[in-house]
Amino acid sequence: MAIKYQIIPVTPFEQNCSLLWCDETLRAAVVDPGGDVSRILSAVKKNNVVLERILVTHGHIDHAGAVAELAGTLSLPIEGPQREDQFLIDALPEQGRMYGFPAVRAFAPDRWLEQGDSVRFGHVEMAVLHCPGHTPGHVAFFNAPGRLVLVGDVLFKGSIGRTDFPRGDFATLISSIHGRLWSLGDDVAFISGHGPMSTIGAERRSNPFCGD
Repeated sequence: MAIKYQIIPVTPFEQNCSLLWCDETLRAAVVDPGGDVSRILSAVKKNNVVLERILVTHGHIDHAGAVAELAGTLSLPIEGPQREDQFLIDALPEQGRMYGFPAVRAFAPDRWLEQGDSVRFGHVEMAVLHCPGHTPGHVAFFNAPGRLVLVGDVLFKGSIGRTDFPRGDFATLISSIHGRLWSLGDDVAFISGHGPMSTIGAERRSNPFCGD
């Protein structure tokens, strides 16, 4: 079975919310619904898929701001991030006020994720990679057959995630990139939390912050 996806930029931060689905069953997951729920639901309808769950890479407002709203609207389970990001999720209402977002609610994930866990929708399985550094509880989602990984704000085309937020750490972030992402394979494509897609190999060769 093939994994399909559509990237849906949301919020004034142009965050790459991703709709993922199983080509065989049309069962889907949404990753990082940061806002603009109507835009996300429009993509669900357009692709004729059924949302099964919400996946969250980390607790920053542009990635998690609409999780509670979407989960409540469709009665969806929430999986992720790793529990070290609970302090960020608890602070979502405050983050929302700070950045001028519409009313944002905190939430309690139905399942905190750890390194080695997996998430499923339809016949698609994705491995959970704990990648701290940008935030302490940041996770990535890797589909080996589809050679695709969703890295949130860990790695970008030509750049890396910021480490100047609370409990961010540069050395930890670089360790996550080298230890968790490089080993996936140079051919693996990744969707970042912002900006264009790239491949692991391209960043290993040319990324000025973390390349080989």
